[in-house]
Amino acid sequence: MGIRRELFGKLMNEVEVYIFTLTNSKGMEVKITNLGGAIVSLKVPDSKGKLDDVVLGYDTPQKYLEKGPYLGAIIGRCANRIEEGIFEINNIEYKLQKNSRHHLHGGNRGFDKVLWEAELVNLGDSQALKLSYLSKDGEEGYPGNLEVNVIYSVSEDNELRIDYRAVTDKDTVVNLTNHSYFNLSGHSSGSVLEHKVMINASSFTPSNNESIPTGEILKVDGTPMDLRKLTTVKDKIFSDYEQLNFANGFDHNWVLDVSTEEPKKAGAVVDEKSGRVMEVYTTKPGVQFYTGNFLAGGPTGKDGVTYENRYGLCLETQFFPNAVRCTSFPSPILKVGEEYKHTTIYKFSVI
Repeated sequence: MGIRRELFGKLMNEVEVYIFTLTNSKGMEVKITNLGGAIVSLKVPDSKGKLDDVVLGYDTPQKYLEKGPYLGAIIGRCANRIEEGIFEINNIEYKLQKNSRHHLHGGNRGFDKVLWEAELVNLGDSQALKLSYLSKDGEEGYPGNLEVNVIYSVSEDNELRIDYRAVTDKDTVVNLTNHSYFNLSGHSSGSVLEHKVMINASSFTPSNNESIPTGEILKVDGTPMDLRKLTTVKDKIFSDYEQLNFANGFDHNWVLDVSTEEPKKAGAVVDEKSGRVMEVYTTKPGVQFYTGNFLAGGPTGKDGVTYENRYGLCLETQFFPNAVRCTSFPSPILKVGEEYKHTTIYKFSVI
């Protein structure tokens, strides 16, 4: 197990961007860039031992700066949506940068668009990649100087582990996640409609037609949102159900049945074509399941692949969307003197 660094490319201002490759002895290989902390490539074996790249990504750093679907990136300060880009903390109103009618995934220049400081750190007998960023007071409208670090590591059990940490000097909102799009048949293999998905959640947070949660928490029973057993995506996604019609597919937050300080299983994805299985473990209370409903029209992907709608799916572990405006939801407010801590593990195996 080790890490190697190579030049990914240069931005227009001649700033160098790097890729760091993490490997284990089983053949698993993960490539991460310090631009947005994005997972550019993730290779794992199928049931016959063949390696394929199972995440969508780009060949050049410039494409990660274009307006697009946040492929593989670290999302912050606040993942998902904040209604109208406005919230209050300690009776002070803050107005955020809006990149739609609302504030989405950290604003116009969220954590996915910044260069992170990279450092190799030792974790037991292996090395890990630590990315650090100082988000200054007022950035995109958020209060407080926020010191963030994200550690990527790979285990001998074919696990990609992501550990998030943050501290602030002023009470603020923090909700970090990773926005990887997975296709277990390979990033260039087309639709994920044949993938099977399980989410360990008996409830979800319904949204209006602008993807803003209503504040309700509804049971999944008797609805297409019931994914407690492995379900083929195509069998539910086309259901005539208001929530799916609003979002053109799945793009919702599920309320996990487990939420602890130690990572617990949030869900799984199975691709019978390749035999690959991905399990997701997290310490967060929610997970956004997104089926890439608006991938078409974005920048051309790796190897010249044109990504169309539903060519990848996301399982983004998180606080609930708009939680800072919905007081009944778990709070995303980080207070001075506290530490934000969050772990997600993507574990790969075969049938």
